[in-house]
Amino acid sequence: MYIFIAALLLNALLGSAAVYPKLLIDLLSTKQTISHSACIFQAFLLYVYAASEFTLLSAMAFDRYVSICKPLQYHTFIRTQTVKLMLLLAWLLPTCEVGGAAVMTATLRLCKFTLARITCDNFSLVKLSCGDTRMNNIYGLLILVIAVFPPVIFIIFSYARILTTCLKRSKGFRRGALQTCLPHLFIFLNFTVISVFEIIQHRVPPNTPHIFRVITSILLVVIPPLFNPLIYGLKMREISQQLKVLFRLKRVAQ
Repeated sequence: MYIFIAALLLNALLGSAAVYPKLLIDLLSTKQTISHSACIFQAFLLYVYAASEFTLLSAMAFDRYVSICKPLQYHTFIRTQTVKLMLLLAWLLPTCEVGGAAVMTATLRLCKFTLARITCDNFSLVKLSCGDTRMNNIYGLLILVIAVFPPVIFIIFSYARILTTCLKRSKGFRRGALQTCLPHLFIFLNFTVISVFEIIQHRVPPNTPHIFRVITSILLVVIPPLFNPLIYGLKMREISQQLKVLFRLKRVAQ
């Protein structure tokens, strides 16, 4: 479980590193610009981060499912080699999928040069391009379906089986399962809702307030990297106890 948590936080670091250095440069500059190649690379990193997040969350759901529904077979299913393979596929598959979209976008010629967002994304770059972009749109839709729907369906299926198992067990078992699954479920719902906002904002009318586009364009790299460590940090007993001691000492000092 802790290996998957560390992988999830490392992935959030990847998404943040794709945006924050450039954002700091823009804040210190009088004119906010980015080269075409750098914009494509930033979009590539952001899409890999988002797709890997869903894949890692599905791997964590599998770990929860086996530990709760098949505890006696846990060490049979979740071996060191299995964990390594899941982590490898969690980043390798999205990299290959998104890499194809990045290559296709790089071949397009730009006719417009203004982004209504803080971050670059493949869909906006395609809209700024000239010529026939049907293949780009079809491939992008295909990648969206492949990267999002199978992990989401698997997570829903896993939690349905976990819920069925918990209903048949004792109250103490249900309490332990809830403490194990609740942080993961919260992070999954949080990231899914933010991803839906990211998809919807591409379909809103052009006259939508600019501030709305700016805020929605950075939600994906602000909220998950900020709240994921907080959620899992408070869940770990050692960290939560140290925080309680810290706040208790502050009250005494005041």
